This record gives sequence, structure tokens and C-alpha cells, in this order.
Amino acid sequence: MEDKFIIEGGIRLKGDVRISGSKNACLPVLAASLLTTEKCVISGVPRLADVRTMIRMLTELGAQIGVQGSQVTVQARELQKTGQLQQYARKMRASFLLMGPVLARQGEACMALPGGCAIGKRPVDLHLKGLAALGAEIRIERGFVKATARQLQGAEIVLDFPSVGATENIMMASACARGTTTLVNAAAEPEIVDLADFLNKMGAEVTGAGTRVIRIKGNPSLQGAVHTVIPDRIEAGTYLAAAVATGGELRLSRVVPDHLRSMIEKFREAGVCIEEGNDELFVSAPQELRPLNISTSPYPGFPTDMQPQFAAILTTAAGTSRITENIFENRFLYTDELVRMGASIEVTGSTAVIRGVRGLRPACVKATDLRAGAALVIAALKAWGETEICGVYHLDRGYEDLEEKLGGLGCRIRRVTEQAANL
Repeated sequence: MEDKFIIEGGIRLKGDVRISGSKNACLPVLAASLLTTEKCVISGVPRLADVRTMIRMLTELGAQIGVQGSQVTVQARELQKTGQLQQYARKMRASFLLMGPVLARQGEACMALPGGCAIGKRPVDLHLKGLAALGAEIRIERGFVKATARQLQGAEIVLDFPSVGATENIMMASACARGTTTLVNAAAEPEIVDLADFLNKMGAEVTGAGTRVIRIKGNPSLQGAVHTVIPDRIEAGTYLAAAVATGGELRLSRVVPDHLRSMIEKFREAGVCIEEGNDELFVSAPQELRPLNISTSPYPGFPTDMQPQFAAILTTAAGTSRITENIFENRFLYTDELVRMGASIEVTGSTAVIRGVRGLRPACVKATDLRAGAALVIAALKAWGETEICGVYHLDRGYEDLEEKLGGLGCRIRRVTEQAANL
């Protein structure tokens, strides 16, 4: 069976929307709960396909899991072997975040090379380089990565690129290592800071999170912890873009405005009015959007996870916009679908040139990845008439209660389940 969305566009969004907990924060926190035999209580966990996949993986590893609303309890008194997780690794790249915690806990780990969205190569070599520097012996055989280490030892590790996943894996492995690890050219995303906060509650000593140099003083006997994950900044940015696409007015609650700083600046540059509160944002869209030049880069730069959504709103801006993608080489796959809806987009290498048109038309389109799906939803909100979006499972991986939240803002959206064609 295959789900699709039917969206009637041309309706102005208006109202309040509460932002869910961050997918990209809760996945590493759930993985880190394996570093202790004691109970960890994690709140603010969104109901997402990727989160369910991570919970299934933790369960198969032997952890006892309790789920009550947005709160997840994890206790891993004993761990099983990791080789049986191959089926999940194909679905979700974040599966590889279990490598560091399991290696630190058991002295060995075997993980299938991960899959996920088809937006680029995203190799795991930086993860493996870091684990090897901590003393692990690494072997790659028949699609599996095997790591062994009698005792991880702190080290100085310099990343070639500030990879978020590699930074998280190294932080988690180092949290149980002997001595101090210094991680240079680390990722600085808010999700890294959130993981550091959780590890510190468990008894590690992590300093410098949010900067390019992180120091982790290990503790072989980490304890349980109670933690609430941060709000999802990409979900917040997506709803801001949805409001702009429809000329709407929204209040976003449970947000951290500083986490969205690069996005907010670009929205304002395009003529959008955004007012900030302590944990909320008010957005009012202009009648006409100004064109933008956007270049993606690691945090605190403009996030690659928001460039498809911005491309969607810029399709009808008054002028020519340019988006340069510096993180993932295949992230412009979605532009063909926007062109089917009447957009004027030309992609050359890592740059997309978007010439604003008067309006978009409805069409049958397909999401190729999570954020591409978000871009198509935004485009559908702009187009007059009904747009069909296939590949909804991608959106289920990263947006909690998307239909309900959009419906509460006035959007006419419905989910339809159909029998998938046998090819």
C-alpha cells in the first residue's frame, strides 16, 4: 500500500502551530541511552517513522522500552549483537549512530552500511576515522562495518569536515573512553549541544559543544538521566515557509529563535515580517516576495535541510534567485517536480537558478526524499487546484502530524492510501 497527499492550494494559512521535538536531536539521544545500564527518560520525542525505527533497533539490541505519548523510557541492562539490524540500516542513515555507543559498551560492534535519503554519498569514513583514533580496529566486509576495541582511549581527532553524524558518534564513544578526547572541526549544530547536555547528565564531562572544538572527558560508568529534546528547527522553518507560500499569518510556539537565525535573516531579506518572542515566532507574509541568493553551509550557516523549502517559495518571487548547495551533491532532484508545477528552474552543477513565475499549477508529483517532500507540500499550498504528492512515507520520517497541523491552519489536505503498482 502506498500513501499520497491530496492538497488543495490557494488557501491562506492562519493560526497557531506547536513545534515538535527535534528528530535530529532525539535520534542520537536515544542511541546514547545504550551507554548505561540504568534507566533513561527522554521527553519531547516526536512520533515519526525514523523514531519508531530507532526504537525497534534498541529493542532488538535488548533494551527495555516504554513509550507514553512523547516520553520514551530506555533501559539497556544487557546488549545483544548488532548484525541483525541490517534491515533497519537500509531504511535510515541514523542507524549508524548506534556504532559508537555499542562499541563503547560491548567492546565490539557490527553495523550494516546505512541507507536513507538519496541526496548524496554521505560516506561514514569520518565516523570510522574517529573511532579508529580512539583505539578501535575497523574492518569492512560484505557491506558491514566491524569494530573491536578492548578499551577505548581518549585522543585528539581532527575531522576533515564538520560532519554532524561523525561528531555525534565520536562524542558518544568518547563518553565511555579513558582519558580526554579533543574533537577539532566538530559540528556546531544545536543538536550537538543537546546531545552534549544529555551526556553530561549521564556523568560525562563534555565542554565546547556548539563550537568547533569539543572536549569529552570519559566516564566508564555512566548513569541514567532525564532529558527533554530541543524543538525541531527544520520543522519550524518549514511552517514559516508554508505561511509565506500562502500569504498567511502564523504563530509558532515551542521554538528557539536563535536556532533559526540564518533562516529568519533570509526570510526578512525576502520581505517577510517575523517577530520574535522567548519561545515563539510570529510570521506575516508580504504580498510580493523579493528574490534571494542562498548558499548552504554547516551551522550556523544556512541549513541544507531548508534549501528545498526556500526554493519552493522563491518560484514565485519577483525576480531571479540563486541557491548554491555545498553539502549534498544530489539535493536538487526535487526541482524537476517543481518544474512540472510550472516553476522556472535551471540547475547547473551545484547551483539552481530560479526565475519567478506568476503562479504554480497543480500536478501529480513525487517526493524523492524528506525535505523534497516538504518543498512539494509548500508548492502545493501555492498552486490553485488539487495537487497529488506521492512518496508520503518520506514526510512521515520527519514531520509529526503534518496533516493535522496543516489542517488546523486552514489547509485542505487529505491522505489517500492506494494499492502500489506491481512493477
